[in-house]
Amino acid sequence: MRTNHVYYGLKPYLPWRLRMAVRRIAAHWRRKACEDVWPIKESAGQHPADWTGWPDGKKFAVVLTHDVESACGLSKCRQLMQLEMQMGFRSSFNFIPEGDYRVPGDLMEELRHKGFEVGVHDLKHDGKLFRNREAFRNGAVQINRYLHAWDARGFRSGFMFHNLDWVQDLDIDYASCTFDTDPFEPQPDDVDTIFPFWVPRRTNANGRNGYVELPYTLPQDSTLFLLLQERQPDIWIKKLDWIVEHGGMVLLNTHPDYMAMNGQSEAFGEYPVRFYKQFLDYLRVNYAGMYWQALPMDVAAHVSNRKNGLADDGRFEWLDFQNGISRNTVISVYANGSSMAKSVTSDTCVSVPFQAVADTQNVTAETEPAVESNDGGRGDGNLFEGRRAAVVLFSEYPADPRPRRAAEALAQQGMSVDVFCLQGGPEEPRRENVDGINVLRLPLKRRRGGKFAYMFQYGAFILAAFAFLSRRSLWRRYHLVHVHNMPDVLVFSALIPRILGAKIILDLHDPMPELMMTIFKLAPDSRLVRLLKLLEKWSTGFADLVLTVNEASKRIYTSRSCVPGKVHVVMNSPDEQIFGFKPVSSRDSVDDRSNKPFVIMYHGSIFARNGLDLAVDAFELTRNSIPNARLIICGDNNAFLEQVMSSVKARGLENVVSYLGKRNLRQIAEAIDTCDIGVIPNRRNTFTEMNTPTRIFEYLARGKAVIAPRARGIQDYFGPDDILYFELGDAADLARKIEYAFFHPDEMEQIATRGQKIYLAHRWRQERAGLVNVVARLSGRRGTAR
Repeated sequence: MRTNHVYYGLKPYLPWRLRMAVRRIAAHWRRKACEDVWPIKESAGQHPADWTGWPDGKKFAVVLTHDVESACGLSKCRQLMQLEMQMGFRSSFNFIPEGDYRVPGDLMEELRHKGFEVGVHDLKHDGKLFRNREAFRNGAVQINRYLHAWDARGFRSGFMFHNLDWVQDLDIDYASCTFDTDPFEPQPDDVDTIFPFWVPRRTNANGRNGYVELPYTLPQDSTLFLLLQERQPDIWIKKLDWIVEHGGMVLLNTHPDYMAMNGQSEAFGEYPVRFYKQFLDYLRVNYAGMYWQALPMDVAAHVSNRKNGLADDGRFEWLDFQNGISRNTVISVYANGSSMAKSVTSDTCVSVPFQAVADTQNVTAETEPAVESNDGGRGDGNLFEGRRAAVVLFSEYPADPRPRRAAEALAQQGMSVDVFCLQGGPEEPRRENVDGINVLRLPLKRRRGGKFAYMFQYGAFILAAFAFLSRRSLWRRYHLVHVHNMPDVLVFSALIPRILGAKIILDLHDPMPELMMTIFKLAPDSRLVRLLKLLEKWSTGFADLVLTVNEASKRIYTSRSCVPGKVHVVMNSPDEQIFGFKPVSSRDSVDDRSNKPFVIMYHGSIFARNGLDLAVDAFELTRNSIPNARLIICGDNNAFLEQVMSSVKARGLENVVSYLGKRNLRQIAEAIDTCDIGVIPNRRNTFTEMNTPTRIFEYLARGKAVIAPRARGIQDYFGPDDILYFELGDAADLARKIEYAFFHPDEMEQIATRGQKIYLAHRWRQERAGLVNVVARLSGRRGTAR
């Protein structure tokens, strides 16, 4: 460390090229001497004692971080952010508070809004922060101010200097100041693990009992491309494959400062950004559906939730990392429980091993991974035997698929389930047992209307649900109450069960502020929207666990109303009993297609925001180039549909645009089998930008390609080549994509095949296992369903 102090004292006066030349010579000899521990140190792959895996049964975790060291790096942040968004990734950007640049507030706000994270990188990045204990104490005061001002939860030191005891002075959830192995760092002592770990506090001066340390596990870009002058990301890929094999955490730290962005010439001290893109391409193509792509704060919550909530039965062995940190520092490792209140065991990975089924045309029912349980695979078990649950929803049961499948998943594990819901019509009985679920229906008809109509219906149902749950809880004590929005405040109907000890789950199907902004064209700062956001915050605070439908929704809730550790994603995957998997079949040639109808299909809710009229506009534009095109429509009849069909007739398209009427799910699956391509023609609005339509998965399940809008709720899951994108709300672009689909059948076959890999990673069997396991953790049950 004394040598380091001398070096960093002289560093400002030494030319960059001279410093790099000397370091490269030293690194050449060091690389030869450390071949047995770099880039892979075999001992680092050992699982911590009692390791139980990553959230959602994922095989490994992926964490992307960037340290921004100069004004040049700052200027490239938006380009790097855009690149990652296009590829379906999110990352953390760590900024120097008192460096040679100032971070614009709008940049930090944009990063957070788009699902990225902001962290603090050192204080001045001058190598002096860890000079001595007093220097760190003084620096920590300033760093804490920036942490609070930036609403940041994590810290990384400059030059990877570290003293894990000293870092306790910071008000952080996590730090990332170490590495599994890296002999090229100025403080080269490693922590010899590719897993996150808990650093306990000896004193509790700032009210925290410790923090999570996230070691980087892939070599930094500066080491690989500048110091060692590698010209391909092969070492990253080799180390990635090794970490996947051991189920660890792939944490990569790069610097936009050193990236030559697309269109820029590569200067001294830079490397082509395509190296980073090649690595991400390899990751998402070869390991699709197998990894948890998390922000650092999510991984920290994954570890700390286990430490703080389940220490009595989930504590790992106490470990002493002899090769690094302080030899007197005792580290307690926790890596179970998740930022989504989820825990599964390491042998419950339900992701599809896509390497084994890369050619999905050869996938059969026998090659699909089974969902195992103690019942031989049916899903029935006794994990919740003797437990009782109530389900409350302002819709019909069993017509509403998400509540139905969630209730059935719990019942199949032995839980007794009561459902309180609306009566769909006079033909439905007030009381009924549906596949083992006790259903009580309230004769209140849901009607669409203005804001006050919604408020009246919601209020009446909340009071009725409160009375039902309160009365039933007095003689039939519930262990769990699962409440589905809308509205969010329906969760307060479970007040009495909560007082009596029940755990409360709030299932947020849609974010109410965004949906009401879309329906009623409200401004984001209107009084009603502000009230809805406040009610959302109160509602998520009342619940013990929050479920939601996709990562985009999760980002919204965690950014404004709920801590990440409380939110868990359970996607609305298609019903596998109805939308059974069909491999992509060989497409007709263009000549063959010209001799028969080319069928385009729209199905689902028929509202203006979902763009059926836009689909008709696009369809009309293709009539000259595809005269045999046909458009078929499935959905509920309403005033908007009648308006669209009147337009169809006025344009003379009534012979080629067909409304098939309302169809049940089995009929929709049959209709999909008759079409050539499905369209999701959403218009641009706040809601459709974050939505991940289940219809995409329904088409892919039946082997059909999809044209869908370029929206972040879809791009969170699908890469640029997994489905055919059109610009959200642009009828002309949708028409161009329909024409592309017709004239490029081979390419569409490849797109559909790639899209099916994403579907296979998110089938209901995976989502069901995630739901059951997170409820098991919430209920204090030991064991898992797979």
